[in-house]
Amino acid sequence: MTPPALVAKAPRPAPAMGGPDALRHLRRDPVLKAVIRQVGPCTLRPVRREPYEALVRAIAHQQVHGRAAEAILGRFIALFPGHDFPPATQVLSTPAGAMRGCGLSGSKVAAIRDIAEKSVGGLVPTRAKAARMTDAQLIEHLVQVRGVGRWTVEMLLIFTLGRKDVLPVDDFGVREGWRVATGAEAQPKPKELAAIGEAWAPWRSVAAWYLWRAADAAKAARAKPQ
Repeated sequence: MTPPALVAKAPRPAPAMGGPDALRHLRRDPVLKAVIRQVGPCTLRPVRREPYEALVRAIAHQQVHGRAAEAILGRFIALFPGHDFPPATQVLSTPAGAMRGCGLSGSKVAAIRDIAEKSVGGLVPTRAKAARMTDAQLIEHLVQVRGVGRWTVEMLLIFTLGRKDVLPVDDFGVREGWRVATGAEAQPKPKELAAIGEAWAPWRSVAAWYLWRAADAAKAARAKPQ
């Protein structure tokens, strides 16, 4: 259940986020301690991309199977030979029809053009500028972009910028992981999980990764033939 849009095809993977300090802290929670024992070391490695690129990739992946989204992205990138990823200025000068021809829907074309426009205008920061901004500031800025909500920004914070203390409480997989790990009948409400997760700071991103893994393991177990 780990969101694929911000983790695929990493050009420069960072070191794993969940080191000894993180695990030592999270093991204080008996529920997470059991999950960590089951899953093993944390292999979460953020991808060092520009926020502009990460957001475009996230839009391409919305409501589309991962392989199909990557194929669409491949055709989109091919429109701009000589570039590892399409520059925002060139995206803005590209006809919408050409982008639609790559398999992008009209709404996704509009969103990608808005990301490009707001990158050129400075609202979508460079990676260097983002490093000087807090999580809250980045969320406040980026939710102004068409097609980008809080969840998408939280994924960027974790998987692109490597922020260590983000708990996406609205994420189905995170809440499902806690339900599975505790044996509860129902998922916790976002506010409830946020309150529980306060004890996991400053390593809530790592906690979220382990909860995703717990949810994945439970899903795989259900899929096995009985």
